[in-house]
Amino acid sequence: MAVAVGFAIYVACPLSCLAQSAPEPSANDYLPPGEPEVSRDEWRQRIEEARRRAKEASRERRAHPEFYKPAPEDPDVVATERLLRDDSLQRGDIVTTKKGMFVYQGRSDQPRRDQDFVPVNPKSVR
Repeated sequence: MAVAVGFAIYVACPLSCLAQSAPEPSANDYLPPGEPEVSRDEWRQRIEEARRRAKEASRERRAHPEFYKPAPEDPDVVATERLLRDDSLQRGDIVTTKKGMFVYQGRSDQPRRDQDFVPVNPKSVR
């Protein structure tokens, strides 16, 4: 009797029903909602158009490289940012910059600020 019931369930429900697997994604899953699925020819036209735009952008970049140069970074700003992020600094440490020597007076439990660096005044030599 149990064999007959099992066979009836197997015949009535295909293997995909038994596995309860998710359906394979289709091209429609990757398109914005409301757009119909594109044909193979339309897809190829889109690819060719994208290639054309990429080549055009490449030619433009070669023709006018001055428009694509990165903005030069100010070394003083870079050094200051690096100093403010330095986790190894401890109270009393001395750092040297283009603007002179400074003593770090900040606390390790608080974020660093520009005001935590006090200038070192050299003693006059006699």
